[in-house]
Amino acid sequence: MSSRYRELIRLGAELKPTMHVGKEGITEGLIGEIRKQIEDRELIKVRLLPSSDIDRGAAAQELAEKSGSELVEVRGNTILLCDKRLFQ
Repeated sequence: MSSRYRELIRLGAELKPTMHVGKEGITEGLIGEIRKQIEDRELIKVRLLPSSDIDRGAAAQELAEKSGSELVEVRGNTILLCDKRLFQ
């Protein structure tokens, strides 16, 4: 794991989730809001609620791909995403 990922994980530990995935699952509206927040904040935390009933690994990959962001970490029901430009 690169030092950049470690730094982002450390910063992410201090964040509160700004997005929640519930029983509706991953929707276009959710993806759009994640894109907007990534653009504004560069690093966001997404919480998978128990009602979402989706695989967290698959959900993390799908959120990263569809939103054009970089998956930093999946810990429990929390997904940390960042702007891909942070790695350029």
